[in-house]
Amino acid sequence: MAGVVDETKRKRRSGCPVSVSLEIFGDRWSLLILRDLMVRGYRTFKEFEQAGEGIATNVLADRLRRLEGAGMLTRKMEDSDGRRGIYRLTEKGIDLAPVMLELLVWGARHEQTGAPCGVIDHMATNREAVLKEVRRRWEEQDPTPFLPRFQGSGLKTQKL
Repeated sequence: MAGVVDETKRKRRSGCPVSVSLEIFGDRWSLLILRDLMVRGYRTFKEFEQAGEGIATNVLADRLRRLEGAGMLTRKMEDSDGRRGIYRLTEKGIDLAPVMLELLVWGARHEQTGAPCGVIDHMATNREAVLKEVRRRWEEQDPTPFLPRFQGSGLKTQKL
């Protein structure tokens, strides 16, 4: 894994589990990459770059390396084009699904978002089924998006 940052070798600020977790995935870009892998079915650098979040390519490349070094995702070169990497969550990465679900529900309840209320209500009411389906898609390597892209600036969706 040339060029991959090994996050396990970094000096920790503290031994607090929250602090250690935030050192790995606590910036917004890392969480958005994990979200896109988990629920949007994104697998390539280009898909992450075009996700609509406005991430710079150098930042995207850095976060992908860091997440790979932290064991959150893997990168495999595509068989048909050895220059194109395919990213996939690891077990460690998919284990963040409950956290991501709670962030989605919390954000929709307390802030104006582009998320349709009905979708979030359904997810909040059916947490176990949602998590089971997200994990099934991961296990079967099913890239079918679980969630659509929410409208960016059209923040007319009401709070739950």
